Amino acid sequence: MLNFDHAASTPVHPDVIRTISEVTEAHSGNPSSIHRGGQAASRLLERSREVCAAALGVQSAEIVFTSGATESNNLAVKGMLLGRVDGRRHIVTTQIEHASVYESCRQLESFGFEVTYVAPEADGTVRPERILGAVRKDTALVSVIHVNNETGAVQPVEEIGRQLKRRDARVRFHVDGVQGFGRLALGLNAAGIDLYSLSAHKIGGPRGVGLLVVRSGVRLFPLISGGTQESGLRAGTENVPSIVGAAKAFRLAAEGQPERAERMNLLREYAVREVRKHKALTLTEPAHPAPHIVHFTFPGLKSQVILHTLEELGVLVSAQSACSAKTEKPSRVLEAMGRDRAHATSGIRFSLGDGHTQEEIRLLSEALEQAVSRLAPFEGRKR
Repeated sequence: MLNFDHAASTPVHPDVIRTISEVTEAHSGNPSSIHRGGQAASRLLERSREVCAAALGVQSAEIVFTSGATESNNLAVKGMLLGRVDGRRHIVTTQIEHASVYESCRQLESFGFEVTYVAPEADGTVRPERILGAVRKDTALVSVIHVNNETGAVQPVEEIGRQLKRRDARVRFHVDGVQGFGRLALGLNAAGIDLYSLSAHKIGGPRGVGLLVVRSGVRLFPLISGGTQESGLRAGTENVPSIVGAAKAFRLAAEGQPERAERMNLLREYAVREVRKHKALTLTEPAHPAPHIVHFTFPGLKSQVILHTLEELGVLVSAQSACSAKTEKPSRVLEAMGRDRAHATSGIRFSLGDGHTQEEIRLLSEALEQAVSRLAPFEGRKR
Protein backbone atom coordinates (compact mmCIF):
# COMPACT_ATOMS: atom_id res chain seq x y z
CA MET A 1 0.00 0.00 0.00
CA LEU A 2 1.41 3.40 -1.02
CA ASN A 3 0.84 6.09 1.60
CA PHE A 4 0.38 9.53 0.04
CA ASP A 5 -1.30 11.02 3.12
CA HIS A 6 1.76 12.33 4.96
CA ALA A 7 0.13 15.71 5.60
CA ALA A 8 -2.20 13.84 7.96
CA SER A 9 0.56 11.95 9.77
CA THR A 10 4.06 10.76 8.97
CA PRO A 11 5.83 7.52 9.85
CA VAL A 12 7.89 7.96 13.00
CA HIS A 13 11.59 8.32 12.22
CA PRO A 14 13.59 5.22 13.34
CA ASP A 15 15.96 7.37 15.44
CA VAL A 16 12.94 8.90 17.18
CA ILE A 17 11.51 5.45 17.96
CA ARG A 18 14.82 4.37 19.49
CA THR A 19 15.06 7.55 21.53
CA ILE A 20 11.54 7.20 22.94
CA SER A 21 12.17 3.57 23.81
CA GLU A 22 15.47 4.33 25.57
CA VAL A 23 14.04 7.20 27.59
CA THR A 24 10.93 5.20 28.52
CA GLU A 25 13.07 2.36 29.80
CA ALA A 26 15.62 4.48 31.67
CA HIS A 27 13.51 7.31 33.09
CA SER A 28 10.26 6.83 34.97
CA GLY A 29 10.49 9.91 37.17
CA ASN A 30 7.98 12.73 37.20
CA PRO A 31 9.84 15.87 36.07
CA SER A 32 8.05 17.87 38.76
CA SER A 33 9.41 15.64 41.53
CA ILE A 34 12.43 16.90 43.52
CA HIS A 35 14.16 13.54 44.02
CA ARG A 36 16.90 12.22 41.72
CA GLY A 37 14.59 10.41 39.36
CA GLY A 38 12.41 13.46 38.94
CA GLN A 39 15.34 15.79 38.45
CA ALA A 40 16.86 13.51 35.81
CA ALA A 41 13.55 13.62 33.92
CA SER A 42 13.42 17.40 34.39
CA ARG A 43 16.88 17.77 32.84
CA LEU A 44 15.77 15.74 29.82
CA LEU A 45 12.68 17.93 29.51
CA GLU A 46 14.67 21.16 29.61
CA ARG A 47 17.28 19.81 27.20
CA SER A 48 14.44 18.97 24.79
CA ARG A 49 13.16 22.52 25.17
CA GLU A 50 16.61 23.83 24.23
CA VAL A 51 16.76 21.56 21.17
CA CYS A 52 13.35 22.76 19.95
CA ALA A 53 14.27 26.38 20.60
CA ALA A 54 17.48 26.02 18.57
CA ALA A 55 15.54 24.44 15.68
CA LEU A 56 13.15 27.41 15.68
CA GLY A 57 15.57 30.20 16.44
CA VAL A 58 13.87 31.26 19.69
CA GLN A 59 14.64 31.18 23.41
CA SER A 60 14.10 27.94 25.31
CA ALA A 61 11.85 29.73 27.81
CA GLU A 62 9.53 30.52 24.87
CA ILE A 63 8.76 26.83 24.18
CA VAL A 64 5.56 25.42 25.72
CA PHE A 65 4.97 21.70 25.17
CA THR A 66 1.40 20.60 24.40
CA SER A 67 -0.44 17.50 23.19
CA GLY A 68 -0.28 18.71 19.57
CA ALA A 69 -1.08 21.59 17.28
CA THR A 70 -4.82 21.46 18.02
CA GLU A 71 -4.14 22.24 21.66
CA SER A 72 -1.46 24.78 20.69
CA ASN A 73 -3.89 26.59 18.40
CA ASN A 74 -6.60 26.57 21.06
CA LEU A 75 -4.18 27.94 23.64
CA ALA A 76 -2.93 30.64 21.27
CA VAL A 77 -6.36 31.85 20.18
CA LYS A 78 -8.45 31.43 23.32
CA GLY A 79 -5.58 32.06 25.69
CA MET A 80 -4.79 35.37 24.01
CA LEU A 81 -8.35 36.73 24.10
CA LEU A 82 -9.16 35.46 27.58
CA GLY A 83 -5.85 36.82 28.87
CA ARG A 84 -6.13 40.36 27.48
CA VAL A 85 -6.62 43.01 30.14
CA ASP A 86 -6.64 46.04 27.82
CA GLY A 87 -10.20 45.58 26.54
CA ARG A 88 -9.26 44.30 23.09
CA ARG A 89 -11.88 41.75 22.06
CA HIS A 90 -11.44 41.40 18.29
CA ILE A 91 -9.67 38.73 16.20
CA VAL A 92 -8.70 38.77 12.55
CA THR A 93 -8.30 35.38 10.90
CA THR A 94 -9.14 33.75 7.56
CA GLN A 95 -11.89 31.54 6.20
CA ILE A 96 -9.34 28.83 5.36
CA GLU A 97 -7.81 28.12 8.77
CA HIS A 98 -7.48 24.65 10.24
CA ALA A 99 -10.56 23.66 12.23
CA SER A 100 -8.72 24.07 15.54
CA VAL A 101 -8.30 27.79 14.86
CA TYR A 102 -11.59 28.31 13.04
CA GLU A 103 -13.70 26.57 15.69
CA SER A 104 -11.81 28.29 18.51
CA CYS A 105 -12.79 31.61 16.96
CA ARG A 106 -16.40 30.47 16.59
CA GLN A 107 -16.45 29.48 20.24
CA LEU A 108 -15.06 32.84 21.29
CA GLU A 109 -17.82 34.52 19.28
CA SER A 110 -20.35 32.67 21.44
CA PHE A 111 -18.64 34.27 24.47
CA GLY A 112 -19.14 37.76 23.02
CA PHE A 113 -15.82 38.31 21.26
CA GLU A 114 -15.76 39.58 17.68
CA VAL A 115 -14.04 37.83 14.76
CA THR A 116 -13.39 38.96 11.19
CA TYR A 117 -12.90 36.05 8.76
CA VAL A 118 -10.97 37.26 5.70
CA ALA A 119 -11.79 35.51 2.43
CA PRO A 120 -9.01 34.11 0.23
CA GLU A 121 -8.46 34.71 -3.45
CA ALA A 122 -9.60 32.07 -5.96
CA ASP A 123 -6.25 30.27 -5.67
CA GLY A 124 -6.61 29.91 -1.90
CA THR A 125 -4.16 32.65 -0.92
CA VAL A 126 -5.06 35.56 1.35
CA ARG A 127 -3.90 39.06 0.45
CA PRO A 128 -1.92 40.87 3.16
CA GLU A 129 -3.77 44.13 2.53
CA ARG A 130 -7.10 42.44 3.26
CA ILE A 131 -5.78 41.06 6.55
CA LEU A 132 -4.33 44.42 7.56
CA GLY A 133 -7.44 46.22 6.40
CA ALA A 134 -9.49 44.19 8.86
CA VAL A 135 -7.37 45.20 11.86
CA ARG A 136 -9.14 47.60 14.23
CA LYS A 137 -8.21 49.58 17.32
CA ASP A 138 -9.61 46.78 19.48
CA THR A 139 -7.90 43.91 17.62
CA ALA A 140 -6.03 41.63 20.00
CA LEU A 141 -4.89 38.87 17.64
CA VAL A 142 -4.29 38.10 13.98
CA SER A 143 -4.09 34.39 13.19
CA VAL A 144 -3.04 33.13 9.74
CA ILE A 145 -2.04 29.60 8.76
CA HIS A 146 1.34 29.27 7.01
CA VAL A 147 0.41 26.44 4.62
CA ASN A 148 -3.21 25.49 4.12
CA ASN A 149 -3.55 21.88 5.21
CA GLU A 150 -6.00 21.08 2.41
CA THR A 151 -4.82 22.85 -0.75
CA GLY A 152 -1.17 23.45 0.12
CA ALA A 153 -1.46 27.19 -0.57
CA VAL A 154 1.40 29.07 1.11
CA GLN A 155 0.20 32.21 2.85
CA PRO A 156 2.31 35.42 2.93
CA VAL A 157 2.80 35.32 6.70
CA GLU A 158 6.18 37.06 6.61
CA GLU A 159 4.74 40.11 4.87
CA ILE A 160 1.63 40.12 7.05
CA GLY A 161 3.70 39.94 10.23
CA ARG A 162 6.14 42.68 9.25
CA GLN A 163 3.40 45.09 8.22
CA LEU A 164 1.27 44.27 11.25
CA LYS A 165 4.07 45.09 13.68
CA ARG A 166 4.74 48.39 11.95
CA ARG A 167 1.06 49.24 12.18
CA ASP A 168 0.35 48.20 15.79
CA ALA A 169 2.90 46.24 17.81
CA ARG A 170 0.28 45.52 20.49
CA VAL A 171 -1.61 43.21 18.12
CA ARG A 172 -0.29 39.68 18.58
CA PHE A 173 0.40 37.54 15.51
CA HIS A 174 -0.24 33.78 15.58
CA VAL A 175 0.81 31.38 12.85
CA ASP A 176 -0.22 27.74 12.56
CA GLY A 177 3.04 26.34 11.20
CA VAL A 178 2.12 22.66 11.11
CA GLN A 179 2.32 22.09 7.34
CA GLY A 180 5.13 24.56 6.75
CA PHE A 181 7.79 23.59 9.28
CA GLY A 182 10.50 21.38 7.83
CA ARG A 183 9.35 22.09 4.27
CA LEU A 184 9.62 25.89 4.02
CA ALA A 185 12.04 28.33 5.59
CA LEU A 186 10.45 30.83 7.96
CA GLY A 187 12.20 33.22 10.32
CA LEU A 188 9.92 33.80 13.29
CA ASN A 189 11.80 36.91 14.38
CA ALA A 190 11.82 38.59 10.96
CA ALA A 191 8.13 37.77 10.45
CA GLY A 192 7.09 39.29 13.79
CA ILE A 193 5.45 36.05 14.93
CA ASP A 194 4.39 36.08 18.59
CA LEU A 195 2.76 32.63 18.72
CA TYR A 196 3.67 29.63 16.56
CA SER A 197 2.05 26.18 16.65
CA LEU A 198 3.65 22.87 15.68
CA SER A 199 2.84 19.15 15.90
CA ALA A 200 5.50 16.43 16.07
CA HIS A 201 3.67 13.73 14.14
CA LYS A 202 3.70 15.80 10.95
CA ILE A 203 7.51 15.64 10.72
CA GLY A 204 8.49 12.13 11.81
CA GLY A 205 7.76 12.52 15.53
CA PRO A 206 5.29 10.78 17.84
CA ARG A 207 1.58 11.53 17.99
CA GLY A 208 0.31 13.38 21.02
CA VAL A 209 3.12 15.95 21.29
CA GLY A 210 3.30 19.48 19.97
CA LEU A 211 4.51 22.87 21.02
CA LEU A 212 3.52 26.49 21.07
CA VAL A 213 6.14 29.21 20.81
CA VAL A 214 5.07 32.00 23.16
CA ARG A 215 7.38 34.97 22.72
CA SER A 216 8.71 36.76 25.77
CA GLY A 217 6.21 39.33 27.04
CA VAL A 218 3.17 37.62 25.52
CA ARG A 219 0.50 36.91 28.12
CA LEU A 220 -1.89 33.96 27.73
CA PHE A 221 -4.71 32.65 29.88
CA PRO A 222 -4.06 28.93 30.63
CA LEU A 223 -6.78 26.60 29.39
CA ILE A 224 -5.71 23.64 31.55
CA SER A 225 -5.28 24.36 35.25
CA GLY A 226 -4.09 22.24 38.13
CA GLY A 227 -0.32 22.65 38.20
CA THR A 228 2.58 24.92 37.40
CA GLN A 229 4.04 22.91 34.53
CA GLU A 230 5.05 24.66 31.29
CA SER A 231 5.44 28.04 32.97
CA GLY A 232 1.92 27.72 34.34
CA LEU A 233 0.37 27.60 30.85
CA ARG A 234 -0.31 23.87 30.62
CA ALA A 235 -0.91 21.92 33.82
CA GLY A 236 -0.24 18.19 33.85
CA THR A 237 2.74 15.86 33.98
CA GLU A 238 4.79 16.16 30.80
CA ASN A 239 5.22 13.09 28.59
CA VAL A 240 9.01 13.13 28.81
CA PRO A 241 9.86 10.19 26.47
CA SER A 242 7.62 11.51 23.70
CA ILE A 243 8.83 15.08 24.19
CA VAL A 244 12.45 13.95 23.89
CA GLY A 245 11.53 12.06 20.71
CA ALA A 246 9.63 15.06 19.38
CA ALA A 247 12.63 17.32 20.00
CA LYS A 248 14.77 15.02 17.89
CA ALA A 249 12.15 15.06 15.13
CA PHE A 250 11.98 18.87 15.17
CA ARG A 251 15.78 19.08 14.99
CA LEU A 252 15.98 16.64 12.08
CA ALA A 253 13.19 18.45 10.24
CA ALA A 254 14.90 21.83 10.61
CA GLU A 255 18.33 20.52 9.56
CA GLY A 256 17.00 18.76 6.47
CA GLN A 257 14.58 21.46 5.31
CA PRO A 258 16.42 22.81 2.22
CA GLU A 259 17.15 19.37 0.76
CA ARG A 260 13.68 18.11 1.63
CA ALA A 261 12.00 21.05 -0.10
CA GLU A 262 14.09 20.59 -3.24
CA ARG A 263 13.41 16.85 -3.43
CA MET A 264 9.69 17.22 -2.74
CA ASN A 265 9.29 20.01 -5.30
CA LEU A 266 10.62 17.71 -8.01
CA LEU A 267 8.25 14.92 -6.98
CA ARG A 268 5.34 17.36 -6.75
CA GLU A 269 5.99 18.64 -10.27
CA TYR A 270 5.91 15.06 -11.52
CA ALA A 271 2.61 14.38 -9.73
CA VAL A 272 1.10 17.65 -10.99
CA ARG A 273 1.93 16.71 -14.60
CA GLU A 274 0.16 13.39 -14.11
CA VAL A 275 -2.98 15.04 -12.70
CA ARG A 276 -3.07 17.48 -15.62
CA LYS A 277 -3.33 14.59 -18.07
CA HIS A 278 -6.92 13.92 -16.99
CA LYS A 279 -9.58 16.30 -18.29
CA ALA A 280 -12.03 15.05 -15.66
CA LEU A 281 -9.81 16.43 -12.89
CA THR A 282 -9.40 20.08 -11.90
CA LEU A 283 -6.02 20.83 -10.38
CA THR A 284 -5.92 23.33 -7.53
CA GLU A 285 -3.07 25.68 -8.38
CA PRO A 286 -2.06 28.14 -5.64
CA ALA A 287 0.24 30.98 -6.65
CA HIS A 288 2.76 29.61 -4.16
CA PRO A 289 2.23 25.89 -3.48
CA ALA A 290 3.87 23.98 -0.65
CA PRO A 291 6.34 21.39 -1.93
CA HIS A 292 4.56 18.39 -0.44
CA ILE A 293 0.87 18.87 -1.31
CA VAL A 294 -1.05 18.28 -4.56
CA HIS A 295 -4.79 18.96 -4.53
CA PHE A 296 -7.42 18.42 -7.20
CA THR A 297 -11.16 17.95 -7.57
CA PHE A 298 -13.20 15.46 -9.58
CA PRO A 299 -16.47 17.40 -9.95
CA GLY A 300 -19.54 15.21 -10.05
CA LEU A 301 -18.16 12.61 -7.63
CA LYS A 302 -17.88 12.57 -3.85
CA SER A 303 -14.41 12.72 -2.31
CA GLN A 304 -15.00 9.49 -0.40
CA VAL A 305 -15.78 7.60 -3.62
CA ILE A 306 -12.52 8.72 -5.21
CA LEU A 307 -10.57 8.05 -2.02
CA HIS A 308 -11.87 4.50 -1.62
CA THR A 309 -11.36 3.73 -5.29
CA LEU A 310 -7.70 4.75 -5.01
CA GLU A 311 -7.43 2.72 -1.82
CA GLU A 312 -8.69 -0.36 -3.67
CA LEU A 313 -5.92 0.30 -6.17
CA GLY A 314 -3.30 0.39 -3.43
CA VAL A 315 -2.96 4.13 -2.76
CA LEU A 316 -3.83 6.05 0.41
CA VAL A 317 -4.82 9.71 -0.03
CA SER A 318 -6.99 12.21 1.83
CA ALA A 319 -10.32 13.93 1.32
CA GLN A 320 -10.12 17.41 2.87
CA SER A 321 -7.89 17.40 5.95
CA ALA A 322 -7.59 14.46 8.34
CA CYS A 323 -9.71 16.32 10.92
CA SER A 324 -12.55 16.76 8.43
CA ALA A 325 -12.16 13.71 6.18
CA LYS A 326 -15.04 11.71 7.68
CA THR A 327 -17.66 14.30 6.83
CA GLU A 328 -19.49 14.44 3.51
CA LYS A 329 -20.09 18.17 3.87
CA PRO A 330 -18.57 20.44 1.21
CA SER A 331 -15.08 21.64 1.99
CA ARG A 332 -15.21 24.92 3.89
CA VAL A 333 -11.86 25.86 2.34
CA LEU A 334 -12.93 25.21 -1.25
CA GLU A 335 -16.22 27.05 -0.73
CA ALA A 336 -14.30 30.04 0.62
CA MET A 337 -12.23 29.96 -2.58
CA GLY A 338 -15.44 30.30 -4.61
CA ARG A 339 -15.73 26.68 -5.74
CA ASP A 340 -19.24 25.38 -6.39
CA ARG A 341 -20.67 22.38 -4.59
CA ALA A 342 -19.57 19.90 -7.28
CA HIS A 343 -15.96 20.89 -6.70
CA ALA A 344 -16.25 21.49 -2.95
CA THR A 345 -17.45 17.92 -2.34
CA SER A 346 -14.90 16.18 -4.56
CA GLY A 347 -11.49 17.35 -3.33
CA ILE A 348 -8.55 14.95 -3.05
CA ARG A 349 -5.13 15.66 -1.51
CA PHE A 350 -1.88 13.84 -2.24
CA SER A 351 0.84 14.65 0.29
CA LEU A 352 4.47 13.63 0.09
CA GLY A 353 6.90 12.39 2.71
CA ASP A 354 10.64 11.90 3.06
CA GLY A 355 10.61 8.35 1.73
CA HIS A 356 8.75 8.88 -1.52
CA THR A 357 10.49 8.19 -4.84
CA GLN A 358 9.86 8.88 -8.52
CA GLU A 359 8.93 5.22 -8.95
CA GLU A 360 6.20 5.61 -6.34
CA ILE A 361 4.89 8.69 -8.13
CA ARG A 362 4.76 6.59 -11.30
CA LEU A 363 2.72 3.94 -9.47
CA LEU A 364 0.48 6.68 -8.07
CA SER A 365 -0.04 7.94 -11.61
CA GLU A 366 -1.03 4.47 -12.80
CA ALA A 367 -3.53 4.12 -9.96
CA LEU A 368 -4.96 7.56 -10.71
CA GLU A 369 -5.39 6.69 -14.37
CA GLN A 370 -7.24 3.49 -13.46
CA ALA A 371 -9.42 5.34 -10.96
CA VAL A 372 -10.40 8.03 -13.45
CA SER A 373 -11.20 5.41 -16.07
CA ARG A 374 -13.28 3.43 -13.59
CA LEU A 375 -15.17 6.45 -12.20
CA ALA A 376 -15.66 8.59 -15.31
CA PRO A 377 -18.92 6.82 -16.30
CA PHE A 378 -20.41 7.76 -12.93
CA GLU A 379 -19.44 11.45 -13.08
CA GLY A 380 -22.38 13.71 -12.28
CA ARG A 381 -24.65 10.93 -11.02
CA LYS A 382 -26.08 11.07 -7.53
CA ARG A 383 -24.29 8.60 -5.28
